[in-house]
Amino acid sequence: MAPCRAACLLPLLVAVASAGLGGYFGTKSRYEEVNPHLAEDPLSLGPHAAAARLPAACAPLQLRRVVRHGTRYPTAGQIRRLAELHGRLRRAAAPSCPAAAALAAWPMWYEESLDGRLAPRGRRDMEHLARRLAARFPALFAARRRLALASSSKHRCLQSGAAFRRGLGPSLSLGADETEIEVNDALMRFFDHCDKFVAFVEDNDTAMYQVNAFKEGPEMRKVLEKVASALCLPASELNADLVQVAFLTCSYELAIKNVTSPWCSLFSEEDAKVLEYLNDLKQYWKRGYGYDINSRSSCILFQDIFQQLDKAVDESRSSKPISSPLIVQVGHAETLQPLLALMGYFKDAEPLQANNYIRQAHRKFRSGRIVPYAANLVFVLYHCEQKTSKEEYQVQMLLNEKPMLFHHSNETISTYADLKSYYKDILQNCHFEEVCELPKVNGTVADEL
Repeated sequence: MAPCRAACLLPLLVAVASAGLGGYFGTKSRYEEVNPHLAEDPLSLGPHAAAARLPAACAPLQLRRVVRHGTRYPTAGQIRRLAELHGRLRRAAAPSCPAAAALAAWPMWYEESLDGRLAPRGRRDMEHLARRLAARFPALFAARRRLALASSSKHRCLQSGAAFRRGLGPSLSLGADETEIEVNDALMRFFDHCDKFVAFVEDNDTAMYQVNAFKEGPEMRKVLEKVASALCLPASELNADLVQVAFLTCSYELAIKNVTSPWCSLFSEEDAKVLEYLNDLKQYWKRGYGYDINSRSSCILFQDIFQQLDKAVDESRSSKPISSPLIVQVGHAETLQPLLALMGYFKDAEPLQANNYIRQAHRKFRSGRIVPYAANLVFVLYHCEQKTSKEEYQVQMLLNEKPMLFHHSNETISTYADLKSYYKDILQNCHFEEVCELPKVNGTVADEL
C-alpha cells in the first residue's frame, strides 16, 4: 500500500501546490507572466497595441531596444546544489514519505555543462519577440533597413541575438554567423567594469546583509520547516539556499519544459511569496535602489542611448538618412534593472528590508514583473509633422511591450526636449570613470557601504 500512496498522491500534490506559483519566480519568471495573452498566441501584439500607436503625422525614426536574453538553463552552481539536494533525498527517502519518494524518483537531467546556456524555449522567446516588434513598427523593419545588433559576450546572449535576427526573416537576415553580432560588454555588462560596484557590492558579503538576515528570519524559517517536514528531514539538514534551489527548480521546469515539476509540490502560494521576496531583496540590494552605485554604474548605457537619439535627430534635421534606425542590444537582468532604477522606475517609498516583508506586500519592486526572461526596454524616436519646433521630435518608451508613463508628465509620449531636460543631471554629470573609481583615503581604498 505504501508505494501506491507515494505514486497516487503525487499528481494531487503537484496540481494543488503549484497553482499560482508562476507569478512569484522573480528573475526566473517566464515572459508570459507579464504578457499572459502570449500563452495563447505568441505573435499577438496584445491589448496595449492600440494605446502604443501615435498619430499618423508621427513617423518612427529610430528604435533602440535593450533586451534580456531568453529562457536559460540553471548555472553550474545551481545544478550542483540541486544535485546535492537530490542525492540527499535519494539516500534518505522512504516510501512512507510521499513527497521525498517522488522527488527521489524524479530524473535529475540537468548537467553542469548546461551552465546558464540558452534553452530552446529561449530561442523561441527571441524569435517571437523579433516578429512582434517588426509587426508593431513595420516602417522601421522594412527591407534593407540597417539593423545594428550587439550583445554581451555570454553565450546565452549571443545565441539570443542570433535567434532575434532569425525571427526577422530574410528581409533583415544578416547570415547565421554569430560573429556578426558585435560584442559590447562595456555597455551590456557595465557592472563588470565598474570597480566601485565590484569592490563594494559584488565582492562584499556585508552588502547583502538584508538578504542574509531574511534567510534567517521568521518567514524563511517557517518555509524551511514546512519543506523539511514534507521531505521527512530534520530542519537542521536544510538551509535557505537549498530551499531556494528546490523552488527555482520548479521555476526552471516550467520555463524550460512547460511542465509542472514535482518540486513545485513543496510550496504553497504563501511560501512562493516569501521566496519571491528573498529574490527581490537580492535584486534590490545588488542591482536596484539598495546602493547608489548599482544604478549609477549604468549611466554609460543611458548616455549612449541618448547619444544615438541625438544623432538621429541631427541627421533628420539635416535631411540625411538615419544611419542607425534599428539598434538591438542583448544583455542581462543585471543590465536592465540598474538602468530602470537610474531612471527612477519601480521605486518604493520604503526600502526593501529583512524586517518589512508584510509592509512590502504591495511593493512596486517585483523583479519578475520587471525583468523576466526576454524582458525588454524600447525607446522609439518619432518625427512629427505640423508640430512646433519643440514638438517635432517625440519619444515613447515601452517596457515588455507596454507603454511606460514618463515621470515628468505622467503621459506615455514626451517631447524629446522635455525628456532630455528631465534627465539633464544624469546626461551631463554622471561620468562612468568618476562614478566607478574607488575612493581612496590616505592611500587606501575606503569602504563606503
